[in-house]
Amino acid sequence: MPFYTPEDLVLYLYKETSPQQTIAIEETAQTDWALREKINVIKASIEKLENITVSPRVEIVLDILNYAKVNTAKEVL
Repeated sequence: MPFYTPEDLVLYLYKETSPQQTIAIEETAQTDWALREKINVIKASIEKLENITVSPRVEIVLDILNYAKVNTAKEVL
């Protein structure tokens, strides 16, 4: 039975494996419950990561805008 790394499974879930490797993983997953569980765990992690929304603090954005404003003014002079 072939061994698949987490990287192989991530590629599989993102549909970036070759057709041959996709078929091999799917066939192995039909009879290997441990592989199915690994796929399910990685799939759940991917779904959670895709739903994370992070925004910078307002103070950081204002600092960047002020920095750009000051340095743009220096370049014009």
